[in-house]
Amino acid sequence: MTSAIRMAMSTISAMAEAGPDPLYRLLAWLSPAYPVGAFSYSHGVETAVEEGFIKDRASLVAWLESVLERGTGLVDGALFAAAWRAVDGADWPAFDAIAERAAAWRGTSEMALESRQQGGSFLSITRAAWPHPDLDTGHERTGGELALPVAVALAAAAHGIALESALAGYLHGFAANLISAAVRIVPLGQTDGQRALAALEPAVRRTAEAALAAASLDEVGTATPLLDWCSLRHETQYTRLFRS
Repeated sequence: MTSAIRMAMSTISAMAEAGPDPLYRLLAWLSPAYPVGAFSYSHGVETAVEEGFIKDRASLVAWLESVLERGTGLVDGALFAAAWRAVDGADWPAFDAIAERAAAWRGTSEMALESRQQGGSFLSITRAAWPHPDLDTGHERTGGELALPVAVALAAAAHGIALESALAGYLHGFAANLISAAVRIVPLGQTDGQRALAALEPAVRRTAEAALAAASLDEVGTATPLLDWCSLRHETQYTRLFRS
C-alpha cells in the first residue's frame, strides 16, 4: 500500500469517526436532484422574459441581483437566519411566529404556492431521509406547511449546520434555480448560465451578510415592485412553462 493510499484511508476513517458530515447533508438538500419540485417554478422570470426585461445574460444578472439584494433573496435570508436561531435556541414560540410571518410574506398567490409547496416537500422528504426530533416538532407545530427558507433553516439548525454556511448555500441554490429557468426560456446556453451564476457570487454574499445583520424582521422589506408585477402577470399569461 502506497503512502498516498494510506493517507486517503486514514482520512476516510477519521471522517467516519467524526460522525455525520454537515457539508454532505447541506449539499444533498440543496442539490437540484432533491425532489422538492423547484424546477417547475421561475419566480416571475418567465414573465420577465416574455416582457423583454430579461433577454440575455447581462439583463438576467441585473434582474437577479435586484431579486437577491432588494427582493425575495433578502427577505428569505432574514427569515432563514431568524428561524435557524430560534431552532438552535429551542425557542419554539419564536419559531411559530417566524413561520407564520414567512407564510404571509408573499406578494402574490403564485409566490406563496412556490414557497409553501417546496417547503412542505422539503420537510417531508428530509424527515424521511434525515430524521431528527426537531424536524418532527416543526412538522407538528405547523402541520407540515412551511415556507421553504424556514423549512431548510429548521433542518440545518437541527442537524448542526452552521448558519453562515447554510444561508449561503440556500441563497446560492435560489439563484441557481432561477438561472436554470432562464437557460430554458431566454434561451441561454449552459455556459452563459454558469457565467451568470459566477457573476452573482458577490450579490449572494452581500445578501447573506445583510440578512445576518438584520436586528429584527421588522427592519426587512422589499423594493422590487416589477418582480411582483411579473408574478401577477404570470397568473394570466397565455403560454406558460412554469407554475410561477
